[in-house]
Amino acid sequence: MLEILKTEEKKLIELGINDAQSGSWFNLIDPTYDEIQKVSLVLNLDESFLRNSLDEDERSRMEIEDDCALIITNVPLMEDEGAYDTLPLGIIFTQNGFITVCSQKNNVISSFNKETAGSFDTRNKTRFLLNILFRSAKYYLRYLNYIYKQSEEIEDELRKTMKNKALFQLFEVQKSLVYFTTALRDNHVVLQKIMRLSQAAKQNSLFKFSEDDIDLLEDAIIENKQALEMAEMNRSILESLMDTFASIISNNLNTVMKFLTSIAIIFAIPTMFSSFWGMNVAVPFANNQFGFLIVGFISLVAALGAAIFFAKKGMF
Repeated sequence: MLEILKTEEKKLIELGINDAQSGSWFNLIDPTYDEIQKVSLVLNLDESFLRNSLDEDERSRMEIEDDCALIITNVPLMEDEGAYDTLPLGIIFTQNGFITVCSQKNNVISSFNKETAGSFDTRNKTRFLLNILFRSAKYYLRYLNYIYKQSEEIEDELRKTMKNKALFQLFEVQKSLVYFTTALRDNHVVLQKIMRLSQAAKQNSLFKFSEDDIDLLEDAIIENKQALEMAEMNRSILESLMDTFASIISNNLNTVMKFLTSIAIIFAIPTMFSSFWGMNVAVPFANNQFGFLIVGFISLVAALGAAIFFAKKGMF
């Protein structure tokens, strides 16, 4: 999908490929080969710049050439309820255009639309870039709050019953936090590079930082750092929680095995007595009319004594 948009009087208007003007925003979501070629020809841009951002394994980075710049940042993605991932988002600067490229639709880019057109300006490329980075950090924080609440619900469920379903859910949450932590660390490096670029004595002609832009960049760095710390904290808590529940499961299994072993030994005592008195040899009480009751009473007393012994040892 290819959209060409431009801010006019705090409104977002849609343009055709042949009507694209300076200050237009080229938004490509899962673009076709023809759409990549058209944008490449219109902006005189190397196709590899566009294709690199479609690789789902691409790491966050920043490349600056004479007439264009490529910034790849990882944005959060909610795949479904309880499952989260990250996705590379390419942001490309040229002298005449601002391009975003992503392999899937995501909430970060979708939040810049006609309804929110008053909060950004496609003609101010530097500010627009910083708005995207700031919005991405905000979505990380939002999803991390969802993950925190979800992990608490799973923990409550695990306290009641050790079902495999809850354990698998906890594993999915932990995997999401690993993705978030890795992406946020890489994004932090990119944000620091942009900060150094804004403080350079001779700024690149593609980037023009005002005081407000630097303040927004600092806010984005703070939000990203806060999200990273939150992700690392939740990840550490979940790792400890997984270890704790693994120990609880192992301890419960040991308790069950001790109980079953004790029961087996107690029931083995009457069996042992019946085996001895079932032999075809002379045994005590063989000629006693109360022999069966005597032997049964002795075996019962022995089993009861074993049960009391095991109870005192904490085997039940």
